[in-house]
Amino acid sequence: MSELTLVIGNKAYSSWSLRPWLAMRVAGIPFREEVIALDQPETHGRILRHSPAGLVPVLHDGTLTLWESLSILEYIAERHPEAGLWPDSRASRAFARTVACEMHAGFAALREAMPMNVRETLDPGPIPAAVQRDIDRICALWQDCRSHHRAGGPFLFGRFTNVDAMFAPVATRFRTYGVPLDDISARYVQAIYDLPAMGEWIADAHQEPWVVERYRK
Repeated sequence: MSELTLVIGNKAYSSWSLRPWLAMRVAGIPFREEVIALDQPETHGRILRHSPAGLVPVLHDGTLTLWESLSILEYIAERHPEAGLWPDSRASRAFARTVACEMHAGFAALREAMPMNVRETLDPGPIPAAVQRDIDRICALWQDCRSHHRAGGPFLFGRFTNVDAMFAPVATRFRTYGVPLDDISARYVQAIYDLPAMGEWIADAHQEPWVVERYRK
């Protein structure tokens, strides 16, 4: 197989980049990473050299270029079936993909009010109703996955899968902004933080020199 290269935004802030990076690290899939700092004068031009969409993350596999986090996650699951990045049963895989797609397309209010910032603890102030609805829906999804689709293990479907990669940035948002959570959701957030790969990502983020004020709201 050709060497994989994953182009990502800086680790303090890039929620979309975290998703495939974390999945590949947890699965033990080797890759080379290239970090492009967000919100810098040269950012857009540097990303365009990798993808016409102008967005990170981007995965290069030889002559193949992929963008969009969920697309990359699907590809690496197919490329490395031994990694088990989707649940084993057909019903659980279908449900997992549904949940992952809802995460990919939804929760705009939460994203806007609580941007990812793994370096700081921030006060969100009063939580608007639309943001609370997003929080409640996410926790309901987590409870459903944990109650009906897990086969042992601390993650949404037991072992770590692509669905956990999709929700990992949400776990960081809940931790950064001190969102009150039910016991099931709080234990799930802790399981994400207990991943050695997650610790590596956060440690790297603390070493980055870039500060973007809009992520410090």
